[in-house]
Amino acid sequence: MKLLVTVAHPDDEAFGCGSVLAHASAAGAESVVACATRGELGELAPGLSHVAPPPDQLGAIREAELRSAAQLLGVARVEMLGWRDSGVDGEPAAGSLCAASAADVEEVIAAVLERERPDVVVTLDASDGHRDHVVVRDATLAAVARTPAPPAEVYLWCLPRSLMRAFTGSAQLGTPDEEITTVVDTSAHLERRWAAMRAHRSQVPPYDHMPPELQAAFLTADRLRRVHPPWAGGRVGAGWLGSASMGASRRF
Repeated sequence: MKLLVTVAHPDDEAFGCGSVLAHASAAGAESVVACATRGELGELAPGLSHVAPPPDQLGAIREAELRSAAQLLGVARVEMLGWRDSGVDGEPAAGSLCAASAADVEEVIAAVLERERPDVVVTLDASDGHRDHVVVRDATLAAVARTPAPPAEVYLWCLPRSLMRAFTGSAQLGTPDEEITTVVDTSAHLERRWAAMRAHRSQVPPYDHMPPELQAAFLTADRLRRVHPPWAGGRVGAGWLGSASMGASRRF
């Protein structure tokens, strides 16, 4: 079984989909991470600003952190897709992900799908509002829709609205809880995920500053929304590798 995870920046694979990747690795799946940018505009961790690398070196540092984290999570390959980080606001610079045409991003991700032929695809739900996350999500779903050999299942990795409200106070961020189709117990992978997150030494995991109860709520379960095949309703599932997994039962 092969899993493809598409993300926008180095650290998305660990801060976001780290438990998904660790869970797949533990199940014997082959995982590939496709990352759209090198995260050149990421905010440096406190304490590093006085030794900040030149701007033209930060992307290489962050890519190296991504590769180290991916190895810890059992990822077989990392593919860098070549755009620059767009940042969170302002006019996106030439060469950045948000300056690219939607068709071009879709074409690149479609080529990854054709080359890798994954059984399962996961991408971020982009419900944190980051524009690069939105571009990758939309391009991934569009590429899946056009590929002649679509994956058996496609999921959005979700930030549940209830937890985002508790964390940020906003009632707008996060995927509505009622749209989540699958909740996976990932507590067994917590130590491995923390190791992967700490591999991103230039960044700070958002979980660091959460109360222990909220941190545990985010990190001991993954919430997913199955978008292909469309979810027909019913009780929330507890398994996500579906028919492509090694003997795992489908519980949708």
